[in-house]
Amino acid sequence: MEREPMHIREGYLVKKGSMFNTWKPMWVVLLEDGIEFYKRKADNSPKGMIPLKGSSIHSPCQDFGKRMFVFKLTVAKQQDHFFQAAYLEERDAWVRDIKKAINCIDGGQRFARKSTRKSIRLPETINLSALYLSMKDPEKGIKELKLEKDKRVFNHCFTGTCVIDWLVSSSSIRNRKEGLLLASSLLSEGYLQPAGDTSKAAAEGLSDTPFLDLSDAYYYFPDSGFFCEGYSSDDDVVLKEEFRGTIVKQGCLLKQGHRRKNWKVRKFVLRDDPAYLHYYDPAGGEEPLGAIHLRGCVVTAVQDMPDTKKYDVDNILFEIITANEIHYYLQAASPTERTEWIKAIQSVARTGK
Repeated sequence: MEREPMHIREGYLVKKGSMFNTWKPMWVVLLEDGIEFYKRKADNSPKGMIPLKGSSIHSPCQDFGKRMFVFKLTVAKQQDHFFQAAYLEERDAWVRDIKKAINCIDGGQRFARKSTRKSIRLPETINLSALYLSMKDPEKGIKELKLEKDKRVFNHCFTGTCVIDWLVSSSSIRNRKEGLLLASSLLSEGYLQPAGDTSKAAAEGLSDTPFLDLSDAYYYFPDSGFFCEGYSSDDDVVLKEEFRGTIVKQGCLLKQGHRRKNWKVRKFVLRDDPAYLHYYDPAGGEEPLGAIHLRGCVVTAVQDMPDTKKYDVDNILFEIITANEIHYYLQAASPTERTEWIKAIQSVARTGK
């Protein structure tokens, strides 16, 4: 029986059309021998398939000045395919895996991710369920904290470093490398949950290990009452608006109108349930002026636009393309803030309801 090709990586990317200079969101699946792309994640059959045998990948790709984080895949027949990722780390992760898949085909090998399991053997006596209960012990377990990062407050959570420290101090493991493996197992089994962009990106495969031994990687127990609050970029006051979802991020951005193409300042509030980016009049008003549905959307940085005029500033524009291919152009206050918004929106688009 023929073995099914392994799914190495999948996610939404923006793909350039083969005939026209149109960029559309696609659900892209990297297999061991090729790349399939679908119009939507739920589709059963792909719109196309790119074979990797004899292909070469080029990154960074500067063929399109207005689009950032683009990589080019040239197939054996010298046909070029262009993809755009949301931010630098995501592009590099795709390029790394595609390059490795091509090298495996050339060398006649199977694709296999790096694993610490070969060099580390966990003690057979470890029971994840019992360990989880010990970690939650009010007296001797991991202390739940209120942590702040990227204008957000994370309640009832703890850092990756705290988890590894606790595992070492409780003699559950012999060293920090072994602790990473054990913590990754707890994460994969649902005993730990990632909180924030750093830990979520690692859990989704954008790092060498699913769990991070870092002081800025946050985690929480699934039944701990964890919640996240966003700070206003204007006055750093926690907003408590009556919506179901947790506020992931909020602040003021410039938004381009669809009809007149003029730019106006709007206050944006990003929530994870439902997955919407609501925008308001910054002068006040409880009712949103509109909302962008984020489920299945693609968000990417852009360099500039022909009609930005007064607000045409490098390295702060980004674009949201919804699942039904409506384009929204927004402008942040700085390159750093743009990256924060892109990562936050991308996270909600993947996991929001």
